[in-house]
Amino acid sequence: MSPWLTVVGIGEDGFKGLGKNARRALMGASRIIGGQRQLDLLPVCIRGERQLWPSPFSLEPVLAKRGEPVCVLASGDPMLFGVGASLARQVAQEEMHVLPAPSSYSLAAARLGWPLQEVVTLSVVARPVAALSVQLFSGMRLLVLSNDGLSPSAIAALLRERGFGPSRLSVLEHLGGEAERRTEGTANDWSDPAIADLNLVAIECLAEPDTPRLSRLAGLPDSAFQHDGQLTKRDVRAITLARLAPVPGELLWDVGAGSGSIGIEWMRAHPSCRALAIEADPGRQQLIEHNRDALGVPGLQLVRGSAPQALDGLEAPDAIFIGGGVTRPGVLDTCWARLKPGGRLVANAVTLQSETTLMAWRERHGGELTRIHVAQALPLGDFDTWRQALPITLLDLVKPL
Repeated sequence: MSPWLTVVGIGEDGFKGLGKNARRALMGASRIIGGQRQLDLLPVCIRGERQLWPSPFSLEPVLAKRGEPVCVLASGDPMLFGVGASLARQVAQEEMHVLPAPSSYSLAAARLGWPLQEVVTLSVVARPVAALSVQLFSGMRLLVLSNDGLSPSAIAALLRERGFGPSRLSVLEHLGGEAERRTEGTANDWSDPAIADLNLVAIECLAEPDTPRLSRLAGLPDSAFQHDGQLTKRDVRAITLARLAPVPGELLWDVGAGSGSIGIEWMRAHPSCRALAIEADPGRQQLIEHNRDALGVPGLQLVRGSAPQALDGLEAPDAIFIGGGVTRPGVLDTCWARLKPGGRLVANAVTLQSETTLMAWRERHGGELTRIHVAQALPLGDFDTWRQALPITLLDLVKPL
């Protein structure tokens, strides 16, 4: 089957910047679908019917013309945060031909002299700016596609709030076109200049001397979270996450989430990791919402309610952490039933009652029980002594395939 759909990436230099194959596809198309800015770049010699994307956005205008010679216009590389990726999920590979132009990332790296393979590429197009927080480390270089002309100011404010005010910003507008322009400054000194909606922000990250180090590895400092005391403490959290073993693309249920620390660190492990935090207490729900944004995972989904009732209808998880409520009737049974085959379940217990529940569960289903003791050296008069935290019993088991 020959492709009926051609996705053409077009840059700010318009039709004259396209290659021979892209021009031929546009010339032969009966219909050309794209945004107003892309369609306006086409010359009058292109005779195909021009159609704007609907609002709200939908791929239906393209899919409805299956079998006809259709072109879709996209900015730059359609497979990089573009409509090409969405179409590829709906149209078979042999039915679609993609002709990319240089992406904004490639053009920005060329202007700045940054090796693209050493840069983190991100987008805040219809995405929360808070998601940048997880990428902030001194020495890192970020290229961020902006949502609009207000994005650079929002990014500068986020950098200041997270202790990265000295970071250097370069805002590149209309890359590859006649109106190309660069505006530079630090986040601390950013004066909110007028910026075109079509822009990209390049960031050279630099932290203030007292900015906390927040590693992507499990075990963030307890002080990184706002909490009311119900928090899986740092050392126990690191051990728990090691057993949960986050893998890219997997989904975690954080049941009885408290401050959301397990789900948040699960998602920080990889950009494609997902988590649902199940929490009934309104105060703790607010803490979860604050912590997920502050630590760069605004995509963590908060489920308001108590297990097991709140688990109805949720997507089946690859892993489950139960931090509270193991003695509540039906919680363990429901979690085990909904867990995918091969999935991991980790439950922590502090009280004798919850520990007894885990021991009985192990008798029926197997798994590994671990007792965790953590002590810290703290002052005692003029001397120091070990202060023992409450011991934690941890059940770790894998559901059979």
